[in-house]
Amino acid sequence: MMQKPNGLARAAVRFKPASFAGTFVALVMSALIVSACGILLETGMRASVPAERYAKVPVVAAADQYRYVVTGSGEDREKEAVPLPDTARVDAALAAKAAQVPGAQAAVPDFTFPVRAVDGPLTAHGWGSHAFTGSALIQGTAPTVGAVVLDAGATRAATMSVGDTIALETAAGRQDFRVAGIAKAAAADTARGTGAAGATAWFADSQAPTLAGHPGRADAIAVLAKDGTDPGALAGSVKKALAGSGAQVHTGDDRGAIEDPGLAYAKDTLFGIGGPFGGIAAIVAVFTAAGTVALSVGQRAREFALLRAIGATPRQIRRAVASEALLVAPLAGILGTLPGIGLAHWWFGQLQDRGAIPEAVQVHVSGIPLLIAVGAGLLTALGAGWIAGRRPAKIKPEQALTEASVERLRPGVVCTVLGLAALVGGATLTGVAAGSTGDNAAGAALGVVMCFMLAVGLLGPLVARLCAGLFGLPLRSAGPAASLAAANSHANARRLASAITPIVLAVAFASTLVFMNTSERHVADDQLRGGITADHVVTDPAGLPVDAAEQAARMPGVEAAVGVLNTQVLVPTGSGEFKALQGAATQGVAGSGAQLAKVQDLDVTEGNLDRIGAGRIAIDKTLAGTANVGVGDRMPLYLPDGTEARPEVVAIYGRGLGLGTVTMDRASLAGHTTSGFDSTLLVRGGSRQPLAALGEVTDASGFATEQSLDARTGAWMNSTMAALLGGFAAIAAVNTLVMTVLDRRRELGTLRLVGFTRRQVMQMLGWESLLVSGAGVLLGSAIAAATLIPMMSGMTGEAPYVPPLVYGSFAAAAGGLTFLAVTLPARGVLRRRS
Repeated sequence: MMQKPNGLARAAVRFKPASFAGTFVALVMSALIVSACGILLETGMRASVPAERYAKVPVVAAADQYRYVVTGSGEDREKEAVPLPDTARVDAALAAKAAQVPGAQAAVPDFTFPVRAVDGPLTAHGWGSHAFTGSALIQGTAPTVGAVVLDAGATRAATMSVGDTIALETAAGRQDFRVAGIAKAAAADTARGTGAAGATAWFADSQAPTLAGHPGRADAIAVLAKDGTDPGALAGSVKKALAGSGAQVHTGDDRGAIEDPGLAYAKDTLFGIGGPFGGIAAIVAVFTAAGTVALSVGQRAREFALLRAIGATPRQIRRAVASEALLVAPLAGILGTLPGIGLAHWWFGQLQDRGAIPEAVQVHVSGIPLLIAVGAGLLTALGAGWIAGRRPAKIKPEQALTEASVERLRPGVVCTVLGLAALVGGATLTGVAAGSTGDNAAGAALGVVMCFMLAVGLLGPLVARLCAGLFGLPLRSAGPAASLAAANSHANARRLASAITPIVLAVAFASTLVFMNTSERHVADDQLRGGITADHVVTDPAGLPVDAAEQAARMPGVEAAVGVLNTQVLVPTGSGEFKALQGAATQGVAGSGAQLAKVQDLDVTEGNLDRIGAGRIAIDKTLAGTANVGVGDRMPLYLPDGTEARPEVVAIYGRGLGLGTVTMDRASLAGHTTSGFDSTLLVRGGSRQPLAALGEVTDASGFATEQSLDARTGAWMNSTMAALLGGFAAIAAVNTLVMTVLDRRRELGTLRLVGFTRRQVMQMLGWESLLVSGAGVLLGSAIAAATLIPMMSGMTGEAPYVPPLVYGSFAAAAGGLTFLAVTLPARGVLRRRS
């Protein structure tokens, strides 16, 4: 008597577990990737940091730390928030308004800025902040104009006492201050952003904004509440009082985001991993799992044909396949989420160790991404099983038996049409990427790799037959085993396609992500080494002395000394639905264009650097193309603190990737950055020894090497993404190859019966593995090349840089894994047969 479909499914899983092992592994890996990316995405959406400096402040008013890009209208209106490169500030006079609202005890303008002393950097605040931080005087009095209060550690280091005079450097210049008192710094004053040694200084609130370089502006307004006042009611009153000022009111954990600007970038980083990359990873995972499920169902075509021959209806076959998915997929999904949680924690921890995420942010794990991962696996198994089992379920029993014995040559019409459409789409996007610049080229190139990968998956049998014919030509003359391998591959194109596709995935994605980074860094390094013509480069992590350039210029033999402040501006690009705000690395130079030309060769192609000054900038040619501006045009941009500007473009140069995509007058950045100290000093002429008093001195080559090391640290993200995607695809490839070999027990046994020795069979399989890996590497490399060539042309103007050893390791890994995945299970099969 015919069993019920669910009974057939249980019997198949119970008595033929090997047939489902590959499917189970693929679904586990799919759940792992989807859950890990989902957890990081949710963490980015929910990320917050507890207030530390403002822990005792119920309400904080601060400027909006984002600028927005609005696209579409009506129901299609979208608003994207882009974090500012530096802190936006509010009018310090708003404190007086906030102090007058009902329930407010006081409102204190808060200032935090760097200060340099002879023995090292300090973090400075306004003395009024002691009202909510808890810092208290030990000796002396509160600071007045021209005076400073130092913490106990700073006074010990500088051997100072109350009444002494200390020379300090601020954004306003070098100045002598009288030590009015010594204070014990509370934890809130040393929580975040302290100096290297944790030294702290306090100035009079009336003088602090000027010393910070932002006259009349405050980082935030701290509103203290009277006893019994509800924070929510107070926040509402403050919001009403400050309406129209541009200040935003924050309570709860939102206060932490004000004191830790790194949170905004951390959210962007996590969203980038869980969103765009997570989407690609999920597509790859689902695509690969679907292929494995389809392969598993296809391998059992003979069983389905026999069931049809003894009376099973099409509906029973489809229900049996669905029941198998319901038996395997949920368990695989649940098991996959466990290492997925571990992967998310590991990745998050690595980002924190590299400073990309504040230490106070925690991983958020909820059931939502885990349920999505399990559900995606289940739907993938059901969908792929339904598609793969559709034909054997609907055709006549005798035809099913025939097709189970001989592979069907013609691919499905739907797959062929969709595959050709994906191929045309990939070719079209290649042209679009080739004609684009900057981020537009990168965005178009991402579509290229996805379209071509989809085309390979949908046109797999046709592609495999083509590869078998191409690679089979040399194999036919390499002996009987090689000739049989070529004939076997050509006759079993579907099986070959299922083996090639995961290898193509691994090579294409790993090559694209890794070589995109190596290409960009190679060009940037070349531009940096060629662009720095200074004899000496002076740097200091805490910033150089305010008069470093003047001091260096007075030293014997020095021809030119130019200070450089490195920061970032936001540039609007695109139009319509493609509008965006692009971050542009910026160097503010203290000196004339003629002086800059003595220490940097920017490779100017249009205009003249001598015109750089107030309201006039020079930009890189890639940015010029992306922003669609030329010499003489005014380019809208946002300065680091979000201030809008429309400077005139007076020059366009070619070495922006290595030196900075925007070059502007240093004075134009004054008041728009937190630090008023230059990052780098470029010196032409002179000797190294006297410059050492200003900071660490190196030459152009040493400076380029240091910058490259920093860039390699930043490239860790791309390498990790490549390892995850490539590793997942590699495991899928091994899984698929093992499944195909185990499914060939009857074939391998027949070869032994007709006289093939075990060695000849293994040789045949070795040649087949060479064909599979060769075809996979070739196709994957072609897709990577089609992606990288137009992308790099738009981003750097040069061809991709592919380190031979790295590419060779990819090819060797693909070949080695394929050989082992084919030969090891085959040895076991032949051993049992013998």
